[in-house]
Amino acid sequence: MKVIDHLRKANGTLLSFEILPPLKGRDIRSIYEGIDPLLEFKPSFINVTYHREEVIYKERGHGLLQKIRLRKRPGTVGICAMIKAKYNVDSVPHLICGGFSKEDTEDALIELNFLGIDNVLALRGDAVKNEPHFIPERDGHAHAVELIDQISSLNRGKYMYEEEQEAAPTDLCIGAACYPEKHPEALNMSTDMAYLKKKVEAGAEYLVTQMFFDNSKYFAFVDECRANGITVPIIPGLKPITNRKQTKFLPKTFHIDLPVDYTNALERCKNDDEVKQMGIEFGIQQAKELKAAGVPCLHFYTMGRSEAVRAIVQEVF
Repeated sequence: MKVIDHLRKANGTLLSFEILPPLKGRDIRSIYEGIDPLLEFKPSFINVTYHREEVIYKERGHGLLQKIRLRKRPGTVGICAMIKAKYNVDSVPHLICGGFSKEDTEDALIELNFLGIDNVLALRGDAVKNEPHFIPERDGHAHAVELIDQISSLNRGKYMYEEEQEAAPTDLCIGAACYPEKHPEALNMSTDMAYLKKKVEAGAEYLVTQMFFDNSKYFAFVDECRANGITVPIIPGLKPITNRKQTKFLPKTFHIDLPVDYTNALERCKNDDEVKQMGIEFGIQQAKELKAAGVPCLHFYTMGRSEAVRAIVQEVF
């Protein structure tokens, strides 16, 4: 079932969450451990992230370096197929621009459609580590809007090459990302809003926000979207803070602000256990306020760990 159909048929706020493919060497049980504790709350769909390869350089002698691409996590498509088969829960694979040519993207979309996976979250993706900025693959997409346009074209039966004119159209629901506190590369919120509208016009049927901790920024962002003619559902993305490292890492990496009262409470914590408990308590308050406001869905970034998310969800749903 498509995410947009879940949202349209919902009687109240839905629940969804996002998992990471495990690192190489770990087996499928690590996926089960992240999903099983949340199943009793009947999630409508589960997102599976896609992580780009990393790049290393090996010396080949005579001053020459060889560029080597390494993948640290197994494939997203296989995990999505497993979720659908084992749990009978709709899955949403992330598809990114980085590392994919247009031909690679078309092949991936054909495979998803063949497997009966109805959804895809279209993202540009991050730059490869050690590269100063995002560099698209040769004959690949530089922006998420281009990826969305390609998916929309396949949904209309338009493939890349003339000899495939008789191929059946795909039927994929397209989601996209949005940033209540502005995309870090956007010049300002106005330009970011303009790019977001282009993604919706290209075919994005719903949006999922980057994580945020100040609900007022989400509500203001939704109001601004509506004022700019963006009418698709906007799903808030949430993540509980569970250790001290995240208090430094998350604001810097994702360019987000933490509310002053939350920051003060975290600074009073003496250890990671107290930080985790504070993160759960704040997460419960944040989720309850959003649900009371009638948001379409609460989407939790689990980062492969479901304990804190479960503690929040059982108080909210």
